[in-house]
Amino acid sequence: MTYPLRLMPKYHFLILIFLLSAVSTYAQVKQNIVVGFYNCENFYDTINDPNVDDDEFTPNGANAYSPAVFEKKVENLSSVISLMGIEQNKDGLAILGVAEIENEFVLKTLVHSPKLKDRNLKIIHFDGPDMRGVDCGLIYNPKYFKVIEAHSLTTPVPAGDRPTRDVLYVVGKLNGDIVHVFVNHWPSRVGGEAITREKRKVAAGVSKHVIDSLMKIDPLTKVIDMGDLNDDPTNESLTKVLATKWKIEDVGVGGLFNPWTAFYKKGLGTLAYQDSWDLFDQIIVSYGFLKKSNPGLHYQEALVFNRSFMTEKFGNYKGYPKRSYSNGVWNDGYSDHYPTLIVFDAK
Repeated sequence: MTYPLRLMPKYHFLILIFLLSAVSTYAQVKQNIVVGFYNCENFYDTINDPNVDDDEFTPNGANAYSPAVFEKKVENLSSVISLMGIEQNKDGLAILGVAEIENEFVLKTLVHSPKLKDRNLKIIHFDGPDMRGVDCGLIYNPKYFKVIEAHSLTTPVPAGDRPTRDVLYVVGKLNGDIVHVFVNHWPSRVGGEAITREKRKVAAGVSKHVIDSLMKIDPLTKVIDMGDLNDDPTNESLTKVLATKWKIEDVGVGGLFNPWTAFYKKGLGTLAYQDSWDLFDQIIVSYGFLKKSNPGLHYQEALVFNRSFMTEKFGNYKGYPKRSYSNGVWNDGYSDHYPTLIVFDAK
């Protein structure tokens, strides 16, 4: 029997009110927004590019990098990326900064792979000057991130030095917030940490210069500065050049927060060398994400994404991230780095 609302029995009316309330509450709940960074470790195609030093990652090169190996590399990377952030948001990552990718082709192949294709992920990539041909890139879910503009920022090097990776700079709307995203891969420590230290400080200054300009206009500007920095959170490129703070209460207006310092001080890292852990893969956020009265997204937590299957179980690298190659032999691995995540509260 159907009742007009005014004649509905009392218990039916109460049930209806409860259901309407539940639907309304559910509609107001928003999932968290997750941003990640991943060094994809020598993610090349198999074609010999005469303009870059990629010979070892070709079928006839030292690593016998065949089409079958490339396909497995894509499958392995997609296995990791497909799981990143799904505990915080059913759609996984909103943004993923990547390093050590050769070109647009490898990124497109990755986002169209079976485990990722249903997410309709998009990419941003510029060819840079690195002599090994590896660049930074951005993978994003257009459901959560709308690109406004993108630029490739040159990292200066001394005359006669090899050029290094550009910094990818992308401006967009992340869940409605205007956000400035920088993806970095600073110069390596080959030759020694002390000898190469100044190069990384110069690289840190590339994003810092832009960030300072943004903060002069609006000190609540929301910035995400991420990458494989080849420095730990306590090195001067972070603490002096970027002037990061590792305690939220110490971050001043317009300043930068580095949550990874706390991880590093506990002995946690994203890559290992000679049984010592480093934490090079960092995601740094600005004061605008910390101030609770500032509308929109707010920083919630940082995570190192290091599932068991991503860790080497045998041999000299036991306990390390399971790398793609070991002593020039395909290791059926993922990367020699663990990725990192930042979770933002979108409620």
